[in-house]
Amino acid sequence: MSRNFGKVLVSLALPALLIAVTLVASPAAAAQAVRLQYRTSAPGATTAQAEPWLRLFNDGTTTIPLGQVKIRYYLTGTETYRFACSWAVVGCSTITGRFAPQEGGKQYLEVGFTSGSLGPGQNTSDMQLRFYRTDWQTFAQGDDYSYGANTSYTDWDRIAVYVNGTLAWGKPTGTEPDPDPTDPPTGGTGELFDDFTYTGPSDPRLAQRGWTVRSSSGGPGVPGATWSPSAVSFPGGLLTLDSSTNGTAAGTVQTELSTASRKFHEGTYAARVRFSDAPTSGPDGEHVVQTFFTITPLRYNLDPDYGELDFEYLPNGGWGEPSNILYTTSWETYQADPWQAVNTHTEERASFAGWHDLVIQVSGGRIKYYVDGRLFADHGDIYYPETPMWIMFNQWFIDLQGVTGARTYRQQADYLYYSKNEVVAPATVLSRVAALRAAGTAFKDTVPNP
Repeated sequence: MSRNFGKVLVSLALPALLIAVTLVASPAAAAQAVRLQYRTSAPGATTAQAEPWLRLFNDGTTTIPLGQVKIRYYLTGTETYRFACSWAVVGCSTITGRFAPQEGGKQYLEVGFTSGSLGPGQNTSDMQLRFYRTDWQTFAQGDDYSYGANTSYTDWDRIAVYVNGTLAWGKPTGTEPDPDPTDPPTGGTGELFDDFTYTGPSDPRLAQRGWTVRSSSGGPGVPGATWSPSAVSFPGGLLTLDSSTNGTAAGTVQTELSTASRKFHEGTYAARVRFSDAPTSGPDGEHVVQTFFTITPLRYNLDPDYGELDFEYLPNGGWGEPSNILYTTSWETYQADPWQAVNTHTEERASFAGWHDLVIQVSGGRIKYYVDGRLFADHGDIYYPETPMWIMFNQWFIDLQGVTGARTYRQQADYLYYSKNEVVAPATVLSRVAALRAAGTAFKDTVPNP
């Protein structure tokens, strides 16, 4: 072999080697190796619930982070639907779903992932998904572009898969937003902070800054109890709720502070709250509920647009619990009579007396609750809120124990913070609050009105 011929072979081999290395390392190449299979467990052309089951394959040579993957299932019509995950090998808690409109009276369901990865040669196995109309009426799915009546898995190109925003599988239909309008934003679009530096419940700045101290009757709590503004105070810049009872409905006082405007939806909610196990006066034993939460009004029984995200501490138990318990509860809806609750909750049976930094992150189809920087609960699916909410603190009694003598329970809050359309880590919340206080800011509200 001549020297020159050897050089030619080397010169030809090096580009080939570089191309091979590029193919292994390129995310675009990994994206093109994606393949999707589909089947349905609800094959009828008309149905009360569509049930697309999916399997995502990585036929390439590089690992694909699932957080980069979006799957789009195309529908005809503008009905309002709810998404749910019935079961998935990768875990329903990692799967998100939302509906996006298209021109011409069409829309698509976009399925995403909050975590996980798909290695070369691997697949997600079953992802048993479903969606239904919010009014639970039957609907026609036979004319949906992505629908197929096959009940066995088959490669299906009428469902599109995007990796890092690039089409990697399938044949989309219709116009598609670009970039994705619901991808988590990199910064907030409004901020609320309150240090609770008020003189009392009649301070005119409360109303000026969008707060309502409750005086109206009604639930939750003991029927016939009073919601008293005079039991709300702000000593030392601390929102203080003093709820009391003498064992009778007429002698029961409950307390609540609420935002007047429903302009809070996706983003990060935070408050430093002091829970207490024992009353400040009188004998202990009442089933009291101490809270920090968001809520939407229930317009009618099982209203699908209802939403509620709760921190609820029960120092003496209640609802069948014998002692201390902290609940985080995410609500889809409910019916008062007869009682029917559609919610999911996480709880810990322990004392949470004392100060705690509470954070709720609402983004990308997931609701994450943190206590003192620790992830306490992760909810989502049908329990994800659809509409703007109020922010509230209240303290109320589940029932009355009939013990002789008046007793008063106290709940306090040191601050409230909210960032619209931004996921803020608990540690970052604390640094932002400290910076606001260092700058002498007692109140800030740049959250736009709806």
